[in-house]
Amino acid sequence: MPRKPHSHHSPEFKEQALLKARHRGAHSLLSLASELNMSPGTLKRWVLDSGKAAGQARGEPSLALDGLAMAWSPLQRLTALQESYGLSDAALGAWCRERGVFEHQLTQWRENFCTPITPASREASGAFRELQRQHDQLQRELRRNEKALAEVAALLVLQKNLPRRCWRARTNDVRPAAPKVAWPD
Repeated sequence: MPRKPHSHHSPEFKEQALLKARHRGAHSLLSLASELNMSPGTLKRWVLDSGKAAGQARGEPSLALDGLAMAWSPLQRLTALQESYGLSDAALGAWCRERGVFEHQLTQWRENFCTPITPASREASGAFRELQRQHDQLQRELRRNEKALAEVAALLVLQKNLPRRCWRARTNDVRPAAPKVAWPD
């Protein structure tokens, strides 16, 4: 039998706390939790759970305090850019604190969405061709070096395996045959 979590907060209190958390403006969750005389972890968990439940009901991922902003999907990032577009500095700061995002992340995401994926300039294709030429040249040089190393290794193996006497001249081959001398009897 699963254990039911103990909660001393009524469902009405939870709804009011979630409403305040969603519309807290420039206040942080920590200050709101101390104002409500409750644990900040509990309030954060309630916000996370309500955000996930709302996203599942709509069939889309939640943006509210959904973990690290760098782990957000492209859809979540685009939604965040749309929601934050046109906000004043104070309102943007409050919006960012509410969702756990930094302003520089929004700027980076905007740049990523606005830059083209494929390079359209001739300079980029020329640089690619130059890199391709260098790659081919290095491949040829590598093959030549491998062949030279293989040849040296074969010579070393042959030198090691041949007996030492094969390298010296044989005595029979060096000396000319002595003439036969007839001895008188």
